Amino acid sequence: MTAESDQARRQQLGEFLRSQRSRLTPDLFGLQGGARRRTPGLRREEVAQLAGLSTTWYTWLEQGRDISLSAHALGRLANVLNFSTAERAYLFDLAGKRDPQASTEAEPAAPPALLAALDTIAGPAYLLDHLWNALGWNAQAAELFGGWLDGDNDRNLLAYIFLSPAARDLIENWEGRARRVIAEFRIDYGHHIEEEAMQALVSGLTARSPFFAQAWPIHSVIGREGGLRRFNHPTRGALEFQQITLSPTTRPDLKFVMLV
Repeated sequence: MTAESDQARRQQLGEFLRSQRSRLTPDLFGLQGGARRRTPGLRREEVAQLAGLSTTWYTWLEQGRDISLSAHALGRLANVLNFSTAERAYLFDLAGKRDPQASTEAEPAAPPALLAALDTIAGPAYLLDHLWNALGWNAQAAELFGGWLDGDNDRNLLAYIFLSPAARDLIENWEGRARRVIAEFRIDYGHHIEEEAMQALVSGLTARSPFFAQAWPIHSVIGREGGLRRFNHPTRGALEFQQITLSPTTRPDLKFVMLV
């Protein structure tokens, strides 16, 4: 990040806080309004006191100065300003911090419309959560991924790739793909590093897969980009697809994967 973009981000943060502060009325917090009150909404010192912050530090935040608050202090500020989920996420993005609440709140089940959309795809398609568990899939995906989406199997994609012999036979250049999958998964791991289920998944894979145990400590990180995927299917032979991965705007923690 350049100095110019960093300054622009701090300026946007200050403007955002001022805008949100001005829309709150003192009576919501049991504070005195009065005709002599010239500040619309809450005063800076009132927000600071309610959030347990120094008035000086909060003022500097609104002024766009180069300071940093802890993630927990930002969380208190979001609570005082009564932020929506989207506003809270925007606050943490502007502040360059990870929201500790984001990794502890359980997400609701996959939206029914997303699950229904899987059956409208002509090729294999499936829906993953942030742990890479399959939440839904179509018949074409079940037929392609024997040992994962067919029958009564572990629905976790990582467990399938690293623990199932069927995956090694199906995926062309299994070792290269497996290393890339680990690098792609690093991003989700970083977003949910404090989650017990995430730690349990990584610990289990490390204990049961020598390949995963060897590759995981390398700390490779690659964005999930899709692209060419080749398979050696036991009955259909050599297959080739282009993989497309979409993130629903209402559920960015999910991945809608299509093989075209």
